[in-house]
Amino acid sequence: MPKVLIVVEPSGQEVTDSPTLKGMLAALELGNTKDFIQVTSVEVVAANNLESKIQGTFKKPDSCLSPVKDQTSKIQEIGFFEEIIFCPLTLCLPENLVFPSQGIFQACRDVASLRQRVADKMQIAISDGCFWLPVVLTAKGPLYGEVISLASGRFTDTKSLKDLSLSELSYYQPFHLSDALRQPLYQVAYQLLQSLSAPPATYLVQFGLQKDKISFDRLWPFPTTPALASIGIQQPDLFTSHLYCLAAKPLLDLTIMSSTD
Repeated sequence: MPKVLIVVEPSGQEVTDSPTLKGMLAALELGNTKDFIQVTSVEVVAANNLESKIQGTFKKPDSCLSPVKDQTSKIQEIGFFEEIIFCPLTLCLPENLVFPSQGIFQACRDVASLRQRVADKMQIAISDGCFWLPVVLTAKGPLYGEVISLASGRFTDTKSLKDLSLSELSYYQPFHLSDALRQPLYQVAYQLLQSLSAPPATYLVQFGLQKDKISFDRLWPFPTTPALASIGIQQPDLFTSHLYCLAAKPLLDLTIMSSTD
């Protein structure tokens, strides 16, 4: 059985104060209870302590290394991740860390380049947004969750969001989106994840609405704070869905629970 290594945002606060961490730990407990995921242990580490934690095991191979050495380092890397479910909940990872989802994390961190890529290749408008489309990308394809929006109407002006972090806001799911907007949004999400060779995981496509048209903001490669809105609303919630993907467990559907459930 593997162990789980959760990496959280570096900060002066205790790492256990993170609401997204609490959501992930609750999902792990649920998974253990329902027996869909069994792990030997769960460890939480702040991103700024990660490099010393793994003692440089995953430093990128130097470009001048011979092919034989390169192959050896890859074998060591793959062997490690067969025994660990690596679950970053932050984009602030060490630059020299090599891990299976490294490429998409780097792409998501470079928001300006990702926006330009979407604008150039998909002819989609770019702007700050306060809506999130959950995409649970399984080995068999994407499952689209209901859109998440801000719970407070006073922050629907995206200009008000620039001075706030996601953790300072509250959210709700589901936000109704017409089919005329839903289908183009699904297409943007699908094409983007395909172009980034995205591995199985739960993604949040952050977007805006401009005169009844979709605009792209950014992509999150893990369930960040807005995903908290799915707890008790979506089955399975986005944190549990993320674990299904990381643990290579089959997931067939996402459903919104009725108020009587």
